[in-house]
Amino acid sequence: MHDSATATTPSDSSDHRIFSWISDLGPQERSVFTACVGGWALDGMDVQLYSFVIPALIATWGITRAEAGVLGTAALLFSSLGGWLAGYLADRYGRVRVLQVSILWFAAFSFLSGLAQNYQQLMIARAMLGLGFGGEWAAGSVLLGEVIQARHRGKALGVMQAGWAVGWGAAALFNALIFSMLPAASAWRALFMVGILPAFLVFFVRRYVHEPEVYTQSKAKLAAAGDHPSALEIFKPPLLKVTIFGGLMGTGAQGGYFAVTTWLPTFLRTERHLSVLDSTGYLFVLIAGSFCGYVSGGIVADRLGRRLAFLIFAIGAAIVVFTYTMIPFGDSAMLFLGFPLGFFAAGVFSGMGAFYTENFPTRVRGVGQGFAYNLGRALGALFPAMVGLLSARMPLGEAIGIFAISAYGTMAISAFLLPETKGKVLSA
Repeated sequence: MHDSATATTPSDSSDHRIFSWISDLGPQERSVFTACVGGWALDGMDVQLYSFVIPALIATWGITRAEAGVLGTAALLFSSLGGWLAGYLADRYGRVRVLQVSILWFAAFSFLSGLAQNYQQLMIARAMLGLGFGGEWAAGSVLLGEVIQARHRGKALGVMQAGWAVGWGAAALFNALIFSMLPAASAWRALFMVGILPAFLVFFVRRYVHEPEVYTQSKAKLAAAGDHPSALEIFKPPLLKVTIFGGLMGTGAQGGYFAVTTWLPTFLRTERHLSVLDSTGYLFVLIAGSFCGYVSGGIVADRLGRRLAFLIFAIGAAIVVFTYTMIPFGDSAMLFLGFPLGFFAAGVFSGMGAFYTENFPTRVRGVGQGFAYNLGRALGALFPAMVGLLSARMPLGEAIGIFAISAYGTMAISAFLLPETKGKVLSA
């Protein structure tokens, strides 16, 4: 049974300040909001640490760009499996419990990445980190989407996505600090070990975050009826269309994003010949744009609708990626272009959590949302490796641009093949 699509929610507050809507949230909404934003920020920090150690690994271990790309792809591929598994477990055992396990998991394997003694060990550590990385989003986005009132759902999940930019910024700061204090051969290990910090968030989640009411009511109804939803339900009509096109939409968004962000530090260092500190400045402009894009994307999704927001940001991202990677500019121009690059590449994600939450019914929302988003992540995970391979035949910037632009085109088309869900009220 599908959730009701009724949009009879109160009108937005007359206060149009960007974050004024947070004052409308109740105590439980705020606790969940804090936990999910914090969790995704710390998840983003742990994942993005890898992009900063690629040059050191190439120099220290003598690996190729293609091998470095495969390491990045391994984490993303396993994150797709982790997201699907976490979504299934979240439907069976609860969103909050799975969120806690996911946070502990990716923090532990980020730390263990710093202890790897060879390429194979690092591959295993990054793949295992990916399981928790995917699981955190699957559990956290469903949890937040079910708790937050419909009129603020897009904005709340947009700010949750903005936590990624905060985590990315933290990774860049740690990178600049640690690589300026230690030789590259040991600095990359210390940088990975910083990734243990997210484990402390679990204490907050355990104390202040509880299961969504719509989820507990759904579980009670299913138990009373003796109904046991199958994880395979999402592959049957009428949900099959949502699963397929939702997966393609996720492929476009994540393929484009990871093609850019995985390789950008290397692009700045090897093709633009910037130092660690200089490239950090460029990245912070990009990260600032990403934060603004995440927040703005959520606002646009709540005001103009999910699909129109996807179209605006996908087209903008394709244009800016082409400009940034394929047209020769001076360093100053590239610095300023970093802001719109981050803005549009990040903004495509803001409405996705809400869109998936509203398209799947509560009974299979975890597994549906986890699979669709992470199918996109699995296919999008191939993009960093393909960029690495293609860069052996052409400049790295051109390789990034080709895959990113094709990805955003895929996202825009897929989003418009799914129904608009703005204002949808969830039901058990």
